[in-house]
Amino acid sequence: MQILKIKETCLYVKNLDATEAFYHGKLGFPVINRTDDSHIFFRVGASVLLCFVAEKSRQQQSPPPHGGEGALHLAFEVVPEVYDDTRRHVQSLGIPIVEDSVWKNGKRSFYFHDPEGHVLEIIEEGTWEQG
Repeated sequence: MQILKIKETCLYVKNLDATEAFYHGKLGFPVINRTDDSHIFFRVGASVLLCFVAEKSRQQQSPPPHGGEGALHLAFEVVPEVYDDTRRHVQSLGIPIVEDSVWKNGKRSFYFHDPEGHVLEIIEEGTWEQG
């Protein structure tokens, strides 16, 4: 197989209004699609963030039923030149930073939560590159 990248990833949420207010209203991700009682999708750079109401997605016929529970984790990558500005921007939105990390290669990241308790991370480009 020659996979290019992960194109989309999914979080499971309970409150679509709070999810839209956070990801679109605060973080500025454009809304691609919303069905009021089942899902909302966001454009995140070249990727897509799918946010499904788990109870609804477990009952659907197509695509195949799926769902999840608990705090999930995903990371958003930024170029090192905007990392500090991005961190300040997240804080200016009243979103608490819960942890800062410096990785073995010197690249940085920070963690925060969305309204559903998912663990989000902003990570510098190149963190996963061999060094």
